[in-house]
Amino acid sequence: MTDASIISGAGVSHQDGSIEDIDAAAADSERAAVEALLARPGVEEAYALQTCNRSEAFVVTADADDGRAALDAQFADVRETALRRFDHEASLRHLLRVACGLESLVVGEDQIIGQVRSAYETARMAGGIGDTLDDALLKALHVGERARTETGINEGVVSLGSAAARLAADERNLADTTALVVGAGEMGTLAAQAFSGRVERIIVANRTRERADHVAATLDGETAASAVGLDALAEPAAEADVLVSATSASDHVIDESTLRAAGRTLVVDIAQPRDVAPSVATVDGVEVFDLDDLQSVTDETLSARREAAAVVESIIDEELERLMAQYKRQRADQVISSMYEGAERMKESELQRALTKLESEGEFTDEQREVVESMADALVSQLLAPPTRSLRDAAEQDDWSTIHTALQLFDPTTVGAPSGLADADPDELPDAVRQEMPASVLERLTAGDE
Repeated sequence: MTDASIISGAGVSHQDGSIEDIDAAAADSERAAVEALLARPGVEEAYALQTCNRSEAFVVTADADDGRAALDAQFADVRETALRRFDHEASLRHLLRVACGLESLVVGEDQIIGQVRSAYETARMAGGIGDTLDDALLKALHVGERARTETGINEGVVSLGSAAARLAADERNLADTTALVVGAGEMGTLAAQAFSGRVERIIVANRTRERADHVAATLDGETAASAVGLDALAEPAAEADVLVSATSASDHVIDESTLRAAGRTLVVDIAQPRDVAPSVATVDGVEVFDLDDLQSVTDETLSARREAAAVVESIIDEELERLMAQYKRQRADQVISSMYEGAERMKESELQRALTKLESEGEFTDEQREVVESMADALVSQLLAPPTRSLRDAAEQDDWSTIHTALQLFDPTTVGAPSGLADADPDELPDAVRQEMPASVLERLTAGDE
């Protein structure tokens, strides 16, 4: 943690932007986003989270303006009205809310906590995670687990895949129907599981046929399940009554030709970027739904979970307060550590000088040496106890001017007396530092003598 480790955040989600906005905000990958942010001036740490309904980034800088500039450059192609920005505390609260599923399209979804964890590992491997973001993200993951363990926030519809199945069930009678799930990743797997037991047959299509076979084999035995490769998509698409697409492809995987012979088919596109070409909506008998259309399903979910969400909010308040207090203690402890390091160096230097002089003047026993050393240790402890208390009080009261002044005065990288003392003006020191500083030090400052 540096002198002023400030977290800044920004991004686009389903709450403020369209699918096109989210796509415009996304980098080629989370790792690419982190690496681009780390290359910006002043950025010390970086984290990016890119899912089907959000593209967000968080940076740590010593100056808030550097953080904002880095994020503005990162999201330069995003409409201003779609972009949300977060200051330090708001970034922390937002990360906790995201991990708990309160910011998700499907409130309380389980998938998001895994995505937060995966993005954390990606950022760590890219060199983007330092002490500040490490504390924040580990806290977010902890709070996300608490929310799901201690409340019913994740009961019922808990993923976009299950929301897609619910939407399909609301629009069609799924009895005796065939569902085609395109994509065998996490979202596709969740969609297939959500259809299992509701439809007569499920077909899983994936670029890697072996992966599609694996997902089909894991479904319960009540529903017939089979698998195909993406290169053979047209035939199962013609048989399907419902199609849910959830691949990670960078371009459309379903176009007019795929569904030209499909007849009456309900298509739900939950991929980001979109799997289904806009022209598919013009095919006779084909009805297309996307992430925006899932809002009605998620509104029902939110209504059913309002009580659980209120409990989660209280957990977030409690854990955020602990996290903020932890940051404050760390900042104060950084200054206190610097202060003690400087004092220890000064004590050792003066102690060795005194012991050498005493030993040169006659016999000096080990017991006498211990007495002198103990006295030196006691003096350091007693002299630094009041400023230590003052610095911890300053941190608790958000008195960062005192903290920063102390950081300038006590630099652990400088040998000898604490750095900055020779140039410091005692009249400009914060009261908390001036009042607790030993009189001899203030006298030397006034006299310009170190």
